Amino acid sequence: MGNQKLPFLNSNYSFKEKCGIFGVFGKGFEAARLVHPGLWALQHRGQESSGIASSDGKTIYVHKGMGLVSHVFEEKDLKKLKGHMAIGHNRYATSGDSTVLHAQPILEKIKNNKYIALAHNGNLPSVKKLKEFLTSKKISIKGANDSEMITKAIAFYVREGKSLEEAIKEAYPLFTGVFCLLVMDENKVVAIRDSFGIRPLCLGKLNGGFVIASETCGLDVVGATFIREVKPGEMVVISDKGLKSIQIEKGNQKLDIFEYVYFARPDSIILGKSVDQVRQNLGVELAKEVKIKADVVIPVPDSAIPAASGYSKKSGIPFYLGLIKNRYIHRTFISPEEHTRHKIVQQKLNPMKHIIFGKRVIVVDDSIVRGTTSKEIIKMIRGAGAKEIHLLISSPPVKFPDFYGINTPNQKDLIAAVKNIKEIGKELGVDSIHYLSYQGMLKAVGLPEDILCTSCFNGKYPVDIGERAKEVDFSLA
Repeated sequence: MGNQKLPFLNSNYSFKEKCGIFGVFGKGFEAARLVHPGLWALQHRGQESSGIASSDGKTIYVHKGMGLVSHVFEEKDLKKLKGHMAIGHNRYATSGDSTVLHAQPILEKIKNNKYIALAHNGNLPSVKKLKEFLTSKKISIKGANDSEMITKAIAFYVREGKSLEEAIKEAYPLFTGVFCLLVMDENKVVAIRDSFGIRPLCLGKLNGGFVIASETCGLDVVGATFIREVKPGEMVVISDKGLKSIQIEKGNQKLDIFEYVYFARPDSIILGKSVDQVRQNLGVELAKEVKIKADVVIPVPDSAIPAASGYSKKSGIPFYLGLIKNRYIHRTFISPEEHTRHKIVQQKLNPMKHIIFGKRVIVVDDSIVRGTTSKEIIKMIRGAGAKEIHLLISSPPVKFPDFYGINTPNQKDLIAAVKNIKEIGKELGVDSIHYLSYQGMLKAVGLPEDILCTSCFNGKYPVDIGERAKEVDFSLA
């Protein structure tokens, strides 16, 4: 099994996160050394933990730990991750718990010294089918999250004598939710995407081998050439025999529109659209809808920079970086000193007073969830001497929780679910607040509405959320 770090696991810990996954297969490759920079490129998709599993055709080696890629891996760790195939995973920092490690890839023993490894991006809102299946097979699910139950189900069929891809195909109907999976045994890497394709997953080519990544920016960093996206409902099997595609279930593309609004890196391409260009378009549409007399346009860095730039170009109001981000502040597990406990936002952002003082300021942000961070940012800008503050959001109000792999709060904690726009403006302390319209957002993305998931805005969940539906007030749509 190789080198595996497994600190204490908390069985009460539940997952609701977006993540980044990255896989490599190629004869002659030091695969882990390609997965490592791939995970660096996907660091924005998860900062809680990181891990890599590799294989030399005989043994699976694993190293994983808590923190950023730079914290988890040293040269000695990569040396131990031998082999021409590897998969990697970055996990999203779930709120309220920064002391527990449940890092991936997950290992599940098959027999003797044989294992399978799995990395999962997504979330299963309902694990009822999985629980019933595993319980019926007398497989313990105590403390297991959705990703671990998926691994156990696949492992069951492998133990029954099925090949890895046959086992995945057999277990697939149990996975009731959203998933991009990378699964590996000693000889092959398999990528699977749920039939709705809510999370992105792409395939690339590199020196006769193959690379699979959550986003194209991951392919770019290792010099791989983009081939195509893994299709919704498709399983891609990569082995010594090359690449084989199996369509397990008919696809019905419903990419999460939030990938364009906020999640994805701006240099990625998804469904043929540049994420950066879409974000600039969001700003242009905002400028068409919202006309304000102001002196400066400033973005909340980093994800709102393209939208603010688009707004500035269309409106003719000058664009400035009025908030400077400290790029070296990452997720920390050190408790802050009492005087700085409530100044976390100030540690990450600092206002440029000479740009803001005495000015009518337009602040552009991509979204508002709870509103707590926005409130702190507005207070900071007001403290820097802004004469007026107009907050513009480059997406519609978020009124519904996500069940597909994003750590959003309960609906009652979403500010737009409990307050109207005027009340939100008052709560945040701005002179005015304006959201981009739903139609304006769709126009900016430039893709048909029926291939996108917009559940956070309208409560239309393409993948059945099962028993979680009782948590949602659909009358807010």
